[in-house]
This record gives sequence, C-alpha cells and structure tokens, in this order.
Amino acid sequence: MLLIRNIKVGSLSKLIFIISILISDVSYAQTQSMMIGTKTDIKILDKISSKNELINLNNTDEYIYKDLAIKSMKCTNSEFDDNPEIKAYIQVRDLTRNDNDKVYVFNGWMFSSSPSIAPFDHPVYDIWLVDCY
Repeated sequence: MLLIRNIKVGSLSKLIFIISILISDVSYAQTQSMMIGTKTDIKILDKISSKNELINLNNTDEYIYKDLAIKSMKCTNSEFDDNPEIKAYIQVRDLTRNDNDKVYVFNGWMFSSSPSIAPFDHPVYDIWLVDCY
C-alpha cells in the first residue's frame, strides 16, 4: 500500500512540474514579444543647417529623408532593466550616389546608450536612435 501512495504522489508531482514548466515558457514568450517593437524613433541632424528632426519609422518600411533612404528592420527595448537599452537594426542608403542602389552607407545595429559602438558616418547627416515601441 505504501508503494501505491508513492507512485500516485510521484506522478502528481511530475504533473505539477510539467505544468509549471509550460506556464513559465508562456510567460517568457510574452515578455520577449513585448520587448520587440514595431516602430522606431530616430533623430536626424543636418550638419549644414544645424537642424534636427525626430522621425518615426515603421519597421521594414523605407523612409526618404532628403538625400537618405532609411529603413528600420527590427528594434528591441529592454524596458525591464534599471538602465534600458534600445537596439535597432537600421539600413541607410545615400540617394545622391548613382553607382549602385544596393550599397548601404550604414547597415547594422544601433544602440541608444552607446552610439559610438557602430557610428553612422556621413558628411552631411548624423543619426541617433531614440526609442523603440
């Protein structure tokens, strides 16, 4: 009789363990999806006129700003940290160059807290990552 109780308790504990794993996986997936944004805010500085402008980009849509074609492919926001980090994968083409449309002036990840990790080098414009939501 003691063995039957141990088997029942053992199978019940296994069932509870499996249910708790499934619940934790669902909550982890929800937090991951909440951190990936659909829109990216960038700030563009025109070095000649010294004017800056805040641009709201929909991810995967190309935005034409004067001589630049800017596209944000993906952005993430770590809003649960004390010091949030915003990252975005951005592609920028210079439209004044007629040699090849497939060549990017910038193609990579930008970080809001450390823009010097992957700087955007252009003689006329400067771009900063501001927000992801």
